[in-house]
Amino acid sequence: MELVIKREEDLENAAKGLLNFAGPRRKMAFYGEVGAGKTTMIKILCRLLGVKEAVTSPTYALINQYQGQYHGVPCHINHLDLYRLKNLEEALEIGIEDLLYDDSFCFVEWPELIEAVLPYNIVRIQIKFIKNSSRKILFL
Repeated sequence: MELVIKREEDLENAAKGLLNFAGPRRKMAFYGEVGAGKTTMIKILCRLLGVKEAVTSPTYALINQYQGQYHGVPCHINHLDLYRLKNLEEALEIGIEDLLYDDSFCFVEWPELIEAVLPYNIVRIQIKFIKNSSRKILFL
């Protein structure tokens, strides 16, 4: 699925479309340049999933955890930012495999480092800059 986003307000519809596209899959990997909108999309996803607290980038903490609701059922959400990690071993040390293979939602920014351990059915989201501050979002 491919979307073109021209305004930040359009991201909510994109996030709703992403949840619909994902179906029962709860693991999502976000690819894109710095400033492409990965964290913004995850913030909207968390709001749609009923997170009441402020959602922030886990750039320094590596993992932020939230509680939400999915179809009226409480759910756990892990938001990972792997930008600062140097190698797969560091990701394994923080327990990445447990987070990728449990029942919680898991939104991963900068997943390139952990490609070897990503679930086969993970939803991949590519966010690319295009002209006039627009974005192209691909759900794979």
